[in-house]
Amino acid sequence: MALATRTDRRPSLARTVWDSSVGKKTVMAVSGLIMLLYLVVHMLGNLKIFFGAAEFDGYAHWLRTLGAPFLHHEWALWIVRVVLVVAVVAHATAAYQLSRRDIKARPSKYVHKKARTSYATRTMRWGGIILALFIVWHILDLTTGTVHPDFRAGHPYQNVVDTFSTWYGNVIYIVAVLAVGLHVRHGFWSAAQTLGAGSRTRDRALKTVANVLALVLTMGFVSVPVAVMTGVVS
Repeated sequence: MALATRTDRRPSLARTVWDSSVGKKTVMAVSGLIMLLYLVVHMLGNLKIFFGAAEFDGYAHWLRTLGAPFLHHEWALWIVRVVLVVAVVAHATAAYQLSRRDIKARPSKYVHKKARTSYATRTMRWGGIILALFIVWHILDLTTGTVHPDFRAGHPYQNVVDTFSTWYGNVIYIVAVLAVGLHVRHGFWSAAQTLGAGSRTRDRALKTVANVLALVLTMGFVSVPVAVMTGVVS
């Protein structure tokens, strides 16, 4: 007699964690912190533009040779890019699925009830969409040069100056940076709570760190287009 084939397999631990709301929030927290670390490093690199074209272009060249001779040309840069893409996709997917789960679980009588949340909390969703669109535009503008009319490979300083010499380049960038500030302010706080770092004694300090991070990142990134507009960088 033939034995019956068993088809009911237990889901893997990774799948079980991912399917839970706690698991998705943890993925959002970890991926968010990875992106936050990148933003801090990226902002510091951007500020090198205040030291002149040679300094800024030299920094851009160093990024492509990072890890040499152990790593091939641009390998370290591509590793960072892959990690960031994974973090962005995981973050966005978890956020979308949690949002859909929250909508389905919400009682119909509360659909039209205004939630008592901060401005940053209420704008996290559209802020994320703005950032996603900006990332695409930013890559096409200053990495591939696809939408940059005067793009010159190997001359990042001049490419940045050209971008911020246009009104639309400044508007797109500054709006995106403001969205980053709001996202970081609320996201850092949420990540700390999700990862268990929050407590009655640490909550005020965590909120202060979140506010300072958001302010520093916003001012750091905005300083570049403002410097170009005012002629400090040219």
